[in-house]
Amino acid sequence: MPDRILVIDAGTTSSRAMLFAADGTLVRSAQAELTQHYPQPGWVEHDAGEIWASSLACAREAVGDDAGAIAAIGITNQRETVVAWDKSTGAPLARAIVWQDRRTAEACEALRAAGHEEAVQAATGLVLDPYFSATKMRWLIENDGQVRAAAQSGRLALGTVESWLACKLTGGAHISDASNASRTLLLPLAQAQFDAGLCDLFGVPPGALPEVLDTHGWLGETDPEWFGRAVPICGLIGDQQAATVGQGCLAPGMTKATFGTGAFVLTAMGAHRPVSRHRLLGTVLTQSEGERSYALEGAVFTAGSLIKWLRDSLGVISSAGETEALARSVPDSGGVVVVPALAGLGAPHWRPEARGVITGLSHATGRAEVARAALEAMAHQMHDLSEAFAADGARWQALRIDGGMSANDWLAQDLADMLALPVERPDFVESTALGAAVCAAMGAGLYPSLKKAAEAMRGPERSFMAALAEEERLERLTRWRRALSHS
Repeated sequence: MPDRILVIDAGTTSSRAMLFAADGTLVRSAQAELTQHYPQPGWVEHDAGEIWASSLACAREAVGDDAGAIAAIGITNQRETVVAWDKSTGAPLARAIVWQDRRTAEACEALRAAGHEEAVQAATGLVLDPYFSATKMRWLIENDGQVRAAAQSGRLALGTVESWLACKLTGGAHISDASNASRTLLLPLAQAQFDAGLCDLFGVPPGALPEVLDTHGWLGETDPEWFGRAVPICGLIGDQQAATVGQGCLAPGMTKATFGTGAFVLTAMGAHRPVSRHRLLGTVLTQSEGERSYALEGAVFTAGSLIKWLRDSLGVISSAGETEALARSVPDSGGVVVVPALAGLGAPHWRPEARGVITGLSHATGRAEVARAALEAMAHQMHDLSEAFAADGARWQALRIDGGMSANDWLAQDLADMLALPVERPDFVESTALGAAVCAAMGAGLYPSLKKAAEAMRGPERSFMAALAEEERLERLTRWRRALSHS
């Protein structure tokens, strides 16, 4: 019996594929960097054709000679990024607008000024921010001639990245899953499909949108051209929901934080639809046979991308791995504080106009202090989120972390110190891909439930316990809040 799971992980900075055994062991992986396009300040774009080509190439490399052993495919993806393509040809019509893009900030502000945010948040769990997909979709229709012409002729397909990949893999299916669809501003949390009234509000033609399906189960199958045989697609799930599943955070109250390009915290809420009064987000965690579980989410836009900026734009470091040694080489940051608002501020502040700030510089400041302050910014942002979650009745008891940055032991300990909580990190930190594998394995019938699949496939973990004096912790938070006021 086929028992291996192929995961396609379409991330923000790279496309990856991983082949997992049924017990969660990684068999083989492949990765390709994804080109970032910045046509104007605040704009971020990807080539949709490159996303597809690199994802397919990585998938074929990860499969190797094991195509016959694959039980199912799971797809996980950067959320909120919008792709527009021609239904009849399957060709992309414009560059994809990435979740980090801020070009629709004025449109969001106009909707907010018109008094729409309260009703939109009550329905969708989301705030009016350019982060989400709907205003990106409208921008493409209004500003790109090919997209507009396709909309007028009924040929336009709009979707997030999993929709685009599913279309290409299956040869034309136009589908999404509830976790990704819940990030568009067009899907009420209590509704099975996209809402006509929200589509009208945001100016998005309903006929261009995909059908919303479960996050796991039989969702389609690939064209035999790609892997030599038709392979079932049994998992579709947004990257942050996937990481939550991969971390086994399925019971209400369990919390994970993923440190990738951005940093994203989700607390499982079970069948209870979350309502936030402190600028957090309600989102679909998983859906099975139409039944949903939910999560409360806080999104930080700049995490790993701050380290990349230090390397590529400032030349402070030559590799991301240097930051841990630099942070340990000095007793503190020397009073330097970094507010990493390189793409505005996300939750709980939601200030798209905010810009990054470095304060406390002196002649004594060196690259070690700046690198340490950049890492400290991760814990400062997490602390702001922890207070908002607690105010919304979802106080963290412990934090499970994953993603590329979480491999940094200094960062993991600093999180424990600043949050005054246990921080737990699995040995295998690629929880996003693992979560997609869990969904696909359960969807293919290899396990009876997500809980059983996650328990069987998740490996051992390491714990970090708080050890910082309270006085020092409060002093750092005071400096952070002062710097935040200048952003």
